[in-house]
Order: sequence, then C-alpha cells, then structure tokens
Amino acid sequence: MKQLNGSYNLNVKKNPFSSILVKFVICFLLLGLAYRLYSSSYVQFSPVEVTTETTTTINGDDDVGPQSLPPPVISGLPPVSTIDPPPEAVDVNKNTTSQAAGKCNLFVGDWVPDSTGPYYSNSTCSLIEGHQNCMKNGRPDTGYIYWRWNPRDCDLPKFNAKRFLDFVRNKSLAFIGDSIMRNHCQSLVCTLSQVEEAVEVYHDKQYKSKRWSFPAHNFTLSVIWSPFLAKATIFEDDNGMSTDIIQLHLDELDAVWTQQYNNFDYLVTAGGKWFLKAAVYYENNTIVGCHNCQRENITEVGFYYAYGKVINSTLKFITSSKHRVYAFLRTTTPDHFENGEWHNGGYCNRTKPFKEGEVDMNPIDEMLRKVELEEFEMASTIGSQNGITLKLFDTSYLSLLRPDGHPGAYRHFQPFAGKDKNVKVQNDCLHWCLPGPVDSWNDLMLNVLLNS
Repeated sequence: MKQLNGSYNLNVKKNPFSSILVKFVICFLLLGLAYRLYSSSYVQFSPVEVTTETTTTINGDDDVGPQSLPPPVISGLPPVSTIDPPPEAVDVNKNTTSQAAGKCNLFVGDWVPDSTGPYYSNSTCSLIEGHQNCMKNGRPDTGYIYWRWNPRDCDLPKFNAKRFLDFVRNKSLAFIGDSIMRNHCQSLVCTLSQVEEAVEVYHDKQYKSKRWSFPAHNFTLSVIWSPFLAKATIFEDDNGMSTDIIQLHLDELDAVWTQQYNNFDYLVTAGGKWFLKAAVYYENNTIVGCHNCQRENITEVGFYYAYGKVINSTLKFITSSKHRVYAFLRTTTPDHFENGEWHNGGYCNRTKPFKEGEVDMNPIDEMLRKVELEEFEMASTIGSQNGITLKLFDTSYLSLLRPDGHPGAYRHFQPFAGKDKNVKVQNDCLHWCLPGPVDSWNDLMLNVLLNS
C-alpha cells in the first residue's frame, strides 16, 4: 500500500472471502461472550442456602391476627452477632412434605432466633394465669420469647391460628392431664384468641378444668385436670402442702375425663411429674404397694411400676373405644431446677437455650419417657387396627433445651420488690412463661394434623 499525501490509501478492494471470515470470527467471539455472561449470571442468582433470619407472611394473609401485629420491642435479646443464625431458611408457606413422606423427625432439631416474636402478649391475652405471666410479674429480660423450634431435616411452618380454626371447625379438642397440660392449653387459647375471642363456658370449683367456645367456628376447647389420669384421692392444696399421702388406683381411670370422652374429636394426654409424689397404690381396691410411703406394712414398688400401669390403661382405653378420636400422647416435660428442687432452694436463672450436647436428660425423666415410648409402641399398633389415630407428641428433647423459658422467681408478682436481691424466693422451673417456649408446641401440633 502506497502512502499518498502523508496518509494511507484506504480505498482498496477487499478480498470477499477474507471479509466473510472476519465476520464469522467476530460472531463467534460475540456468542462466546454472551454465553459467559449468561452462565455467570445464572450462578450468581441460583438458589443458595440462607443463614440469616427471615421474615415471612403466612399464606399471604394480612388478617391472620397475631402475625399482623407489630413485633414486641426487643429489650432482653442478646446482640445478633452473639447468636448462631438458623442453619437454613424455613418457608412457612409450605407444608412439611419431607415429614409427610417419613423423612424427618419434627422433634429433633434446635432452637433458632426468631425476631418476629410471639403471637400474643400479656396485654393482648387476658387469659394468662398469674403464675405464668412472667412479663406482668416483672421478669426483666424478654429474650426467651424470641426463639422458635427448628427441626433438623424438615420445615416447620409457624402456627397459623386462622388455618387451625378452619381445620377444627365443628370439632372439639381436649387437653387431659396435669398443670403442664393446662399450661399448653392456655397457650393455644391465647393464640387462637388473636383471631376469634374465646368464650369461657365452664370451669370447675378450683378453676383447674375449663372449657371455651369459639362460636364462629363451632369449635370447643377443653382442659381437664387429671394429674394421674387414674382415680386418685389427693390431700394437697394449691401450694403443694399435703395433709396425707395420695391414694392412687392403678386399674381405674379417672371418671372426670372418661365420662366426657365421647364428646371429643381430638385429645392430647400426658402423665408425668405427679407420679414422683409419695403415694399408696391400689388394684382391685387392694393395696399392692407404694412409692416413698415409708410404711412398714406396704411394699415399695416405685413410681416406674405405677406409671407403666396407668399409661397402659389410658392408651388401652383410647385404642379399644368404639368412639374414634385423633389422640396425642405427649411425653414427659423435663424441669430445669439447679442447685436444688421446689422445696429446697432450686432455681433457674438462665437466659438462653441450651445447644445440642450441652445438657443431658436426668435419669428420672429418662425412665418416664421410656415407659411412654414402650406403651405407645404397643398401643399404636392396636389403635391402627381399630381405626384409632394415636400420635406420639415427643416434646421432651426440645423442652430440655429451654432452661430460660420458666417463670423462676417471677412465678409471683414482683418477687424482689422491697427485698434484698439475694433473698431466697420460691422458684418455678417446671411450668412455662406465657408467651414462651410452649407456644412452639402448637406449631408442631398443627403440622402433625395437617400432614396426617
């Protein structure tokens, strides 16, 4: 190419084949660049495991009730940086498909932070009993209400009160057992009342057994106080002071619940801690032994024997009845007394859940649970043959991990007011604050019902 007037002559004839080749190369390069951009974009926006807290709307409903309330002010929750984040994101709009397919255990997992808080508070539910109303009684920390149960291998949707009430429309549900059972029932009543106010239609003289109606859903909810499930004569006042030893009939169930049994569509039942009390045992109206009765003419047979007998009789009654119910057997609930018990200065002042491996179940609770698992296994087989649905409600482990959820000293109103901070007061390390950890039991119960 010759240079003309100091410039190159660009007006030359090009080879047609070379032009086509150049265009082909350029197109090839552009296609390669486009593919690279596409693939990198795909990687960037593909699903990843989320390890931070998420806020969700249940089923997209704005009128669910408790979920539409603003979350309580967090004053006792530790800084986010000190809390282990949940291991995976949980979609509360899904049912537990893996659980329905038998691939996970709802009752094995851990407690994870939940900034959304409880469904209700002591100001939105007037039905909380005084000794469970930890906020009103002056408990200074509130971190214990900002945790939720997270099963290890499956999703657990948060409780949807509206969906629950629709599910149990025209039905009845009864909680049968001791004060822990009443504790759970009150949690459910408070939660459901955020959608439809519960109407109390019955209570016994001691206000230990109650019944509520939800008229708009024609739903009845009952709690029946029967601490032994069997016939018993108890000489104990509300403060636990006894004037005589308990007389317990191991072969005769308590008529206070068996006579109402045919009225129930669903029931939750449990035994437990009352069997650790000193008692004389009867079968066929004849003394067969006792537990800790310290009487020379009565054989010490222990609570393990009695508990097995009563749980066996209870489950046999349910699974052999012509009235078909959907029944839960709840396992024993561990307490968290440290450095003592009820009567000798035991306390519980922890403010965070345990993690797996940090605590073991005590031998007595292990014995109670062993009885429950053995009797349940036998009864569930019989129940399925008779068309009775019997489910194990195994809350022992998840409850064991929550030493922070008890009233402790705040079983009573302002227990330290006008007193030395070091003064010894009665602590409650067995029952649960409301709101509190027991609210998660409702998440589990609804999930089991929906996946049955």
